[in-house]
Amino acid sequence: MEKESQTIFDRNVIEFVTVAAEFCKYVEQAEGTRRATFVDTMLKILPLLYLKATLLPPCEPMGDEEPEHYVTEETYEVLRLTLASILAERDDYLDVFVEDMKYSDQPITRYISEDLADIYQDVKDFIFVFSLGLNQTMHDALAICQENFRLYWGQKLVNTLRALHETRYTQSEDENDEDGTEADTDFYDEPDREPLH
Repeated sequence: MEKESQTIFDRNVIEFVTVAAEFCKYVEQAEGTRRATFVDTMLKILPLLYLKATLLPPCEPMGDEEPEHYVTEETYEVLRLTLASILAERDDYLDVFVEDMKYSDQPITRYISEDLADIYQDVKDFIFVFSLGLNQTMHDALAICQENFRLYWGQKLVNTLRALHETRYTQSEDENDEDGTEADTDFYDEPDREPLH
């Protein structure tokens, strides 16, 4: 009992809970956010979430029963659709780090909105159980979240980060084109200046 308390109140666990809660809160309240703002925020919070997940102390489930789930199919789908509408035509990306690639010579299309909703589902379920304040279920929820990170959502996070990076840095060029402004690429041209001899 003392060991489980030491684990769940470890500084790295508390920091992970804090970042995970911020991630969940942001995506839950993302509706109406401009794509550029959303992408920029995700590029800041996802690496932090990944880092904090890697620093979690190792732990194994203690109970036989799986902790409660908070995220329903309906909640998941509403969130996914909200994120898809924010990302619009930038939602899909090609992924090569997929099990199905063994059987295909074509890249697999993935969706940032779906990946973020998958990450949200695992992290929110963990946060929900952790907030109940029962040591054993907190410990088990942490062990499950950690295992899911290792096997499942950690890879989704880094794949999504790559897609978001591309969106962020090609988005700037697209937005400049839409605004009618062009990047100043002729900064070497200085008309009306005599060469120095």
